[in-house]
Amino acid sequence: MTKLPLQQLREIFGERLQENVKLNNYTTTHVGGTVGGMMSINSASEMEFALQNLWELDVPYHILGSGSNLLVSDSGFPGIILHNRSHNVKINTKVDPPLITAESGATLGQVAQMASRRGVSGFEWANSIPGTVGGAVYGNAGAHGSDVAGKLQSVLVITREAGTHLLTNQDMGYEYRSSKYKRERKPIIILEATFVGGHADPQASLDLLHDLTEKRKKTQPVGPSFGSTFKNPPGNFAGKLLAEAGMKGETCGGASFSKVHANFIVNHGNATAQDYYCLIRRGQKRVKEQFGVDLQLEIELLGEFHDVE
Repeated sequence: MTKLPLQQLREIFGERLQENVKLNNYTTTHVGGTVGGMMSINSASEMEFALQNLWELDVPYHILGSGSNLLVSDSGFPGIILHNRSHNVKINTKVDPPLITAESGATLGQVAQMASRRGVSGFEWANSIPGTVGGAVYGNAGAHGSDVAGKLQSVLVITREAGTHLLTNQDMGYEYRSSKYKRERKPIIILEATFVGGHADPQASLDLLHDLTEKRKKTQPVGPSFGSTFKNPPGNFAGKLLAEAGMKGETCGGASFSKVHANFIVNHGNATAQDYYCLIRRGQKRVKEQFGVDLQLEIELLGEFHDVE
């Protein structure tokens, strides 16, 4: 296990560095072990400062947004979590088409609602997605037939090798629920993104946003979860395959596949990360055996997990 240079980190970051933080308080599943250290990041410049110092010390780190698409192991993570809370959003309606520029820690709901109120359309679909701009751009989040790939103009990123630079939509190499950086596991940190919108009557846009959100709520379960666990395979739906494989209501420890939507795994109050992982592997195995389909995760795993079945 990596031993953190805590004294050096304390000297650099001071009271901003929290030590031995339980991550179950920061994930939408309410599971996850302890991390060596955590810092809140409130702006793009703070993110750059933190990263440059962590790179210099060769300290492992992970960027945490809303914690919705992440399963952290019960043993935690032996590095630093950068809790991205940089959430400024600027909307420019003086250009045609209008542009939305959002820092990576802004939630998709925040962006969608601000855009609609300003009469900027095209982002209503994003309101019900429980994630941040950074994660959405990295993974090409989408709903209701729309996605980030269809709206992104450019993205400001930072890497250890190239520093801060701008990427275009084409540079991201988008495919369904993925970018080339996600597929190839390339280390890239998103600082802010600019999206292209359309013109709309503010009330009409807000009404559409509300209708899409209510539609999504009616088909999704309540309770702590990731949102969708698996990507939809080509020409099919992960939830449908899991349901037909008999996974609705399937339980492991304190977690179970939802009886409302089989692509959701819900924490009933006492689940562990291993319970979630157990169901993930069981669902993949069952669907592979019955339909010959390899379900791919939409979420990310952080830490060590063990197959026990």
